[in-house]
Amino acid sequence: MKRYLLTEMTWEEVRDALHTVKLAIIPIGAHEQHGPHMVESCDAVLATEMAKKLGERLYPKVLVTPTVNMGVSSHHLNFPGTITLRPKTLISILEDIVASLKHHGIQKFLFLNSHGGNQSTLDVAASSISMEQNVDIYYAKTTSSAKKTISKNINSKLFGHSCEREVSEALYLAPQLIRHEKITKGEINEEGRWKKLRPGQALQGFYRYEEMTKNGCIGDATKASYEIGKEIVEEALDNLARSIEELLSLDEQKCKSLEMYRV
Repeated sequence: MKRYLLTEMTWEEVRDALHTVKLAIIPIGAHEQHGPHMVESCDAVLATEMAKKLGERLYPKVLVTPTVNMGVSSHHLNFPGTITLRPKTLISILEDIVASLKHHGIQKFLFLNSHGGNQSTLDVAASSISMEQNVDIYYAKTTSSAKKTISKNINSKLFGHSCEREVSEALYLAPQLIRHEKITKGEINEEGRWKKLRPGQALQGFYRYEEMTKNGCIGDATKASYEIGKEIVEEALDNLARSIEELLSLDEQKCKSLEMYRV
């Protein structure tokens, strides 16, 4: 498969690739607990593998950067091994990556994120960096657009972390992340303030993950499968690739329309 991965290219190869590259994909993950059955690099690895596949689909128009393999994980910090960045640290890292690649002529960027805890920070980063550096920045959660497949296959009311969805994605993309003999359900605390602060409630706020789950998991990973993972990932890749192609096409049309006003 052809793809442009910065980590596997020489500077001469990058120079030549920049003749066709229109957008850089920056994979963003986390280093945090994923229960008894997934290793702590899970989000970083899944972001990397999704970016590689997206890079193949969009070759030669995109280039994939090194992965930002830590994120905003303060809610997981009481589980051993978790490393968290402050939101301002993650934003600063992204500012520097974008500035470096802009120096090489890239003007468009996708923050491809695999960790839900990063989303609010990426919203701020996308708007602030776009304005400050005069670039176009988009962001997306790796598989959240696979709504049809997720609705069809995921039945747990509470899912999204080391659950049947995430374990299925790993079975397809990176099975080495899984301790297969330890796959288990989330041990959910039925009572607690966390229930009042979940998405969809009247109030939102910070709570620690152990307030919600004793073993660090939610959902039912015992229902995960390679087939479900493949279907989720491929639907998401279809949606992401189509959206990026459409945006790049619209930008080309805009540039052409502006030429008529140039003297």
